[in-house]
Amino acid sequence: MRHVNIAVFVPHSGCPNQCSFCNQRAISGHTKQPTAQDVIDACEVALKGGCEEAEVQLAFFGGSFTAIERGYMISLLEAAQKYINNGFLNGGIRISTRPDFIDGEILTLLKKYGVRAIELGAQSMDDGVLTLNKRGHTAQDVRKAAVLIKEYGFELGLQMMTGLWGSGDEDSINTAKEFIALKPDTVRIYPTVVLKNTLLGEKYESGEYTPPDLQHSIELVAELLPMFEEKGISVIRVGLHAQSDVERDYLAGAYHPALRELCEGEIYYKKILSALEGKPKGNYEITVSPSDISKATGQKKKNILRLAEQGYSCKVRGINDIQPYEIRIVTKCF
Repeated sequence: MRHVNIAVFVPHSGCPNQCSFCNQRAISGHTKQPTAQDVIDACEVALKGGCEEAEVQLAFFGGSFTAIERGYMISLLEAAQKYINNGFLNGGIRISTRPDFIDGEILTLLKKYGVRAIELGAQSMDDGVLTLNKRGHTAQDVRKAAVLIKEYGFELGLQMMTGLWGSGDEDSINTAKEFIALKPDTVRIYPTVVLKNTLLGEKYESGEYTPPDLQHSIELVAELLPMFEEKGISVIRVGLHAQSDVERDYLAGAYHPALRELCEGEIYYKKILSALEGKPKGNYEITVSPSDISKATGQKKKNILRLAEQGYSCKVRGINDIQPYEIRIVTKCF
């Protein structure tokens, strides 16, 4: 069944902190706080658009949903009840929030209004990194909230950032390991993008902080993705959504509209290169799943070109009896 997300952005609403990286106007493309009528309008547009045989979910993103003023939060949830009751929102409601604004009382309320999935903006499981980037919560807050969310029967999502101020690859690997231990259903990975009008922007322009570049972030995320996928944890997003506001306010960091494709291409490149190691230079056919041909080839045939530089002339072909990320090497004369 295909999945349809009706996204309603609540930009920076409820956040008690101004995190080092945060410029919600640029990230979400929204500045206006949504009303109950906006929720109804978004559902009506989706309803008319045709979502037959789809799982339809209303998603409140952009702010810390459980930290906003309680009456306002309930008004947004109540606006969706008609569509939950008539079966249109058969996937319920998804929210994102801070780990330090989760407790039994709020979870009981969310369940009453049809919330099914809760994503926590954890970003890092290193307290030093969290403090430096002014997150205002601890790694223990993440652990406690994650356990409680699962105990109450919600789908758990965790969001992490790589390349934050004071963070290195080791921190990101450790954060991924801690996430896996918490057994989330989904994960989002956001390599840091430095934007204007943020603390990181000031630190970058003063020379005090330099984020990892695109290629470094690609290589790191290519290491993280298999860690989650091997444990059956779905990585539902890599990198910021392409937004004109992000492009306008961009200063530095790993921003690319096809970042996930680049990371998956890197996974294939390393797998192919490892499989060819020790083999004589020459012509080889690489067989992969048909849906992964472009990933194995690399964007703009990047992987093919890099393999050629190593002395391996490769062609990629799709076959049906092979799993994603599985490869087979065949010596060919062409």
